[in-house]
Amino acid sequence: MGKLIRLLVILVVIGGGIVGVYAWLRGKDGGDGGLKTVDITSGAITEKAIAVGQIKPRLEFKVKSKISGLVKRCFVEVGQVVQTGDPLFEIAPDPTPTELVQVEREVESRRTAYDRAQADYRRIEELQRQGIVARGDLDAAREDFERTRIELARAQDALALTRKGRIEGRGSEMESIVRAPAGGVVLARQVNPGDPVVPLTSYQPGTELATVADMRDLIFQGTVDEIDVGKLGVGVLARIKIGALPEQAVTGRVSRIAPQAKEKDGARLFDIELELDPSPGITLRAGYSANADLIIREKTDVLLVPERVVTFEDGGKKAFVEVPGDAPGAEPKKIEITTGLSDGLNVEVVSGLSKGDKVVQRPPKEISGLPG
Repeated sequence: MGKLIRLLVILVVIGGGIVGVYAWLRGKDGGDGGLKTVDITSGAITEKAIAVGQIKPRLEFKVKSKISGLVKRCFVEVGQVVQTGDPLFEIAPDPTPTELVQVEREVESRRTAYDRAQADYRRIEELQRQGIVARGDLDAAREDFERTRIELARAQDALALTRKGRIEGRGSEMESIVRAPAGGVVLARQVNPGDPVVPLTSYQPGTELATVADMRDLIFQGTVDEIDVGKLGVGVLARIKIGALPEQAVTGRVSRIAPQAKEKDGARLFDIELELDPSPGITLRAGYSANADLIIREKTDVLLVPERVVTFEDGGKKAFVEVPGDAPGAEPKKIEITTGLSDGLNVEVVSGLSKGDKVVQRPPKEISGLPG
């Protein structure tokens, strides 16, 4: 029984000690209703806007075919560098029976017209030598003969393209080879041998065969919120953070701001482009997601105070902080300060405080009525 009593006494003493230490610490850190103080420090502050986007090539184009058929051969792979005029794809004709019959009938029709015009021209030429017809009639017959000859040649070319995919003769050979319209890197190849190809015409966009871009000239394309766009202009410095290269520093300048906003997810955003500065040793790829800090204003070695301890009044025109009272336990005093730049976390103190001063930080207010 005596041992039990001694154990209870020891537990009571230990508990009392713990309560005493807790009360002392609470009185030290949060006396006067939990108030704390924050020191006024000096440092750098930056007012910036955020643009969200990705790295893209300035020049990017889709390769399409002007003839229909099937992909016979692919001459390039993704990542390959091509020059202007390099062959990319060979398209083999795959006409329907109706298309084949149509071009064959067209050749027959043009040949009949040609034969008739040739016979008329020879007949009138003979009559003109005999002085029976005028020189003008001979010229008209020659013009008609030349026109039908050209139309027949055009129909024969169409038949050759439909059947073989190429035109031979006349000192050159025209093949159904799709060539690179400009130099660059093949970013994507959308077709493989055997895939059908729809031609590019005035009535249809055509099948995309490949995407080629000049990877030597990259830019940042993104959007910025309408709240910040009024503070920006061409030439504003940007620090770009690329998700795939967190340790690499890339900078640039604003080169274009869209004149009209677009709406996305209920927000109004403006398109923006950044000209990237040379970055030796950094390999950038098309499609890298990135965020850009657009530096509106920046200052160094200024007094800073946490924005959470500043109270703004009169529509933000006046700013106040609380400083400790003159005596221990006295109520904090409210003083007015003049503020400058803000980065959302800290505010520049222009006047009203000095380095090393302390300002009061009150605990956050508890919100009552919320479900537990």
